[in-house]
Amino acid sequence: MNIIIPMAGRGKRLRPHTLTVPKPLVKIAGKPIVQHLVEDIARLLNDEPLEKIVFVTGQFGEEVENHLLEVAKSLGAQGKIAYQDEALGTAHAIWCAKEALKGKTIVAFADTLFKADFQLDPNADGMLWVKQIDDPSSFGVVKLNDNGHIVDFVEKPKEFVSDLAMIGCYYFKEGRDLYAEIEYLIENEVMKGGEYQLPDALRRLTEKNKTFSPGKVDEWMDCGNAAVTVETSNRVLDLKYPNSEIASDVELINSTVIAPCYIGSKAKIINSVVGPNASIGSDSTIEDSRISHSLVQDHSHLKGQSMAQSMIGSFVKLETKPAKMSLGDYNEIR
Repeated sequence: MNIIIPMAGRGKRLRPHTLTVPKPLVKIAGKPIVQHLVEDIARLLNDEPLEKIVFVTGQFGEEVENHLLEVAKSLGAQGKIAYQDEALGTAHAIWCAKEALKGKTIVAFADTLFKADFQLDPNADGMLWVKQIDDPSSFGVVKLNDNGHIVDFVEKPKEFVSDLAMIGCYYFKEGRDLYAEIEYLIENEVMKGGEYQLPDALRRLTEKNKTFSPGKVDEWMDCGNAAVTVETSNRVLDLKYPNSEIASDVELINSTVIAPCYIGSKAKIINSVVGPNASIGSDSTIEDSRISHSLVQDHSHLKGQSMAQSMIGSFVKLETKPAKMSLGDYNEIR
């Protein structure tokens, strides 16, 4: 099995938190979003051996690339970095990793996390994981035939055609099939809005009688903006660290931790109550504060806070008393 992770976008809706780091590398519960995604997929594959994981990035720098390669190595796979230097659409992003489009292939966009039934349909040519939603007008959706197979793909329908939204995770029994259709789009400049779109390649596959089954998604956790990223962080803590995860070198001084929480290495919690649903990054200090349902990144210092539903970046110094904040890296408020 090969995995392709397109993650070249900068995440404008998550600013200011993506001004210094790309969205897939924003940490929740101590790990970058993309690391949670890849580890979750690898775990759900059960006994399916992982061969290669290709991360399609922008020019994010050597430190980021080395971390991604270490993630792949930790899962027993060969890691590789591919570059999408120009935003030419979802199909083009996958094309940048075309060397991995062979054999069994999973494509997962690093925008969201999910909890899903990952049982692969042995009788289908592929699977698309979908979530039933109340308002499908802002999403790409799929249409099913009477046999429950996917027969069409509609991007942001103005009129109701389906309430099954594509979450950005796809399985192909033979990656070369997708390779051929994306190659066709690019060679013939089949574009929409100046971009090569994955649904156009998928539609060509179904028109050639390739069968795609919908995969069931129990939870779809967005990381599009600060508010929903905090909600996703809270839910990840519920699922992965119900009894809290506290590094062995954390200093807890006259403080209480209410599960679920994540507290990273060398953090200091002084005269404070942290939790429930608080994620505190490495080498951060929480002093004389009450922090719950919030996400604090690395190397930050919060003093005298009573905070909930907030997202605080790295290298932040905060000594005033707001109730709710979205504060990016390297800010200082006294």
